[in-house]
Amino acid sequence: MAVRILYLMFVRLTGWLALLARSSASKDAELLVLRQEVAVLRRQHPRPKLEWADRAVLAALARLLSRPQRAARLVTPGTLLAWHKRLVRWRWTYPHRSGRPPVAADVAELIGQMARENPQWGYKRIQGELLGLGYRVGASTVRRVLRRLRIPPAPQRGHATWRQFLRAQAETMLACDFFHVDCAVTQHRLYVFFVMEVGTRHVHVLGVTAYPDGAWTTQQARNLLMDLGERADRFRLLIRDRAGQFTGAFDAVLAGAGIEVARIPPRSPKANAYAERWVRTVRAEVTDRMLIMGPQHLRVVMDEYVAHYNRHRPHRARNLRPPDEGDGITAPVTDLTTAGIRRLGVLGGLIHEYEWAA
Repeated sequence: MAVRILYLMFVRLTGWLALLARSSASKDAELLVLRQEVAVLRRQHPRPKLEWADRAVLAALARLLSRPQRAARLVTPGTLLAWHKRLVRWRWTYPHRSGRPPVAADVAELIGQMARENPQWGYKRIQGELLGLGYRVGASTVRRVLRRLRIPPAPQRGHATWRQFLRAQAETMLACDFFHVDCAVTQHRLYVFFVMEVGTRHVHVLGVTAYPDGAWTTQQARNLLMDLGERADRFRLLIRDRAGQFTGAFDAVLAGAGIEVARIPPRSPKANAYAERWVRTVRAEVTDRMLIMGPQHLRVVMDEYVAHYNRHRPHRARNLRPPDEGDGITAPVTDLTTAGIRRLGVLGGLIHEYEWAA
């Protein structure tokens, strides 16, 4: 910076010395031309941007002009005084030791996290939640932090996304469907009827039969309500297709428990995507890799696989937690050696589970 200023001063002085060798008429003509150019430029750019070198030269030469000439310049005396005050402020800057202390970085990050995860929360709501955690932060501080993080206030960020909406509805939804398995020897086709709790992905295999008529399916609806027990009050909707096995009696049994039946459009398996996805999983992991001998064999296989699916198999929609596992964080492992890990076989070793040995 200092070298640049010295170089600029040298160039300017050299130019001024060159002016001494010129005649007065030549200087007057050049001044008239420059004034006209300045007038044209002012019409195009009323407030041009000045660099620090321009400010230095104008501030130094303005003192050589008379008062009327200073008033007609591009830079007014008020501007020169403002530049001077700014230089003084930069030179004599002291650390601020009065007023409120700054917000800690971890508290600011927590405020942003609460605002993002709870779109309906306003400043006071976030302030109250922080107070419950032991942080005394004012509502104006919360507003200032959110503004710095470019997070809009609650009315502007309160719109729920489709993902949030479906997740909220999934806690009260059930999905059911049939899938078939062909026996290896007799080639008889067996039908498996299952119901999935969409919120947790917990699966109930209600029965296996070769003749899934309306009466049999209605009885499985009663068995489902018995399996759910008191938890049946949590569910408000069951998704099913338009197969003939689902009769009015089937819907009436569920309606008596306060569960409304929603039929998907014809030939629209994607409308029952949760059940269809589980059918693909059970086929890929079990039925396509085994020879099923009969109804009893298929029932035993399904019971063992469903127990593995609900209690052990990780699920991507649940952050790699099994359906029956809570939302708690698994305790970290302190001993990383594999000597204490035990392998368990499911379905005769078709699937393996791993756990720590006692």
